[in-house]
Amino acid sequence: MKRIISLGAGVQSTTLALMAAHGELTPMPDCAIFADTQWEPAKVYEHLRWLMSPNVLPFPVHIVSSGNIRQAAIDRTNTTGQKFAAIPWFTRSLLGTEGMGRRQCTREYKLTPIQRKARELLGGKTPRAGVEMWIGISLDEAARMKPSRVAYIVNRWPLIEKRINRRECLAWLARNGYPTPPKSSCIGCPFHSDAQWRALKDGPPEEWKDALAVDAAIREQSPDGRIQFMHHSLKPLAEVDLRTDAEAGQPDLFQNECEGMCGV
Repeated sequence: MKRIISLGAGVQSTTLALMAAHGELTPMPDCAIFADTQWEPAKVYEHLRWLMSPNVLPFPVHIVSSGNIRQAAIDRTNTTGQKFAAIPWFTRSLLGTEGMGRRQCTREYKLTPIQRKARELLGGKTPRAGVEMWIGISLDEAARMKPSRVAYIVNRWPLIEKRINRRECLAWLARNGYPTPPKSSCIGCPFHSDAQWRALKDGPPEEWKDALAVDAAIREQSPDGRIQFMHHSLKPLAEVDLRTDAEAGQPDLFQNECEGMCGV
């Protein structure tokens, strides 16, 4: 059996990988896999490079990708070239009804490339339970636990086994002298809370400008006349008031991180 960490490079999966490196989680994983949407903030890629640097992890990290999700969002295509948006934008119809689009980004840009790499590591074979996939979900996110959708992968949640929540992950990292990982998610993810949008706006100017540009590009893509938005307020991102800490109307849709498995 291969033991593989699904590495999102955020708080939980970083803690998971480093605890394994310290021998606090056993047995030692064979490797980690990072599924790259090619639209993460620069800080995430910087943190990933640090994780992959010598003497940090005793096992390899494989980077895989299904393509550039940003370009696909602008082109309104999925990974097979079909004309629909993989990202579930907030929408408003001509009749005023509101909703969200069809969500395909997790499967296409996270699960599928990780599964593809897992099959490759198995030599192209898919024996039942051939892979034990370690997933960085902490105790406070237990609702996100889902069984694998393919027979050759069995999911495991070591942080939940150890009864560790996200705050305790941060404490463990601090005790061991490790940096605090950035939150892992696409720059223009519609599941951002207002706090994350503010952090993006206050961060590198080019990343905020990028989010604004893509938000404008998706506005009237829908063939059925729906108007699309990144922000839950159904306003252009450039017009959303992000100055306050109030986040009424915006639930925490997946604990605000995309830890390899995104919101599933």
